[in-house]
Amino acid sequence: MKLQKTYTPKAAEIERHWWVVDAEGLPLGRLSTEVASLLRGKHKPSYAPHMDTGDHVIVVNADKVAVSSDKSKTKIYYRHSGFPGGLKAESFEALRERRPEAIVERAVRGMLPKNRLGRQIGGKLKVYAGPDHPHQAQKPKRYEPSIEKVEN
Repeated sequence: MKLQKTYTPKAAEIERHWWVVDAEGLPLGRLSTEVASLLRGKHKPSYAPHMDTGDHVIVVNADKVAVSSDKSKTKIYYRHSGFPGGLKAESFEALRERRPEAIVERAVRGMLPKNRLGRQIGGKLKVYAGPDHPHQAQKPKRYEPSIEKVEN
């Protein structure tokens, strides 16, 4: 019986592209799954789960991302300072006002591996609240997610 070996692409073989995703009106969770898949490289035939074979992703209009039902009023984001009594809570609406990029960043990073590979992959995610981004020199291509926009 001959065993099949795990395919490992060489660093020189990995081809990275830049994608721009417009988040306006897209559901947060469905957008995050597509962005996480692009970041990991699951859309490529050279995908290997133990390597970073993914592309760079720029998400614009993060302040216009949609959430279903009444999540904009009930969803709570938590963080902890590490000190006793250091738990902070912030609502979705408050975080959207203060730092709208953090909503998309947290959703996508939650779908990546929780190890050094996940941190390396997460570094290729760029999120901007408005429609402009400073990455024109990389000649990013427009990515059209296969999800429908939500009318709020």
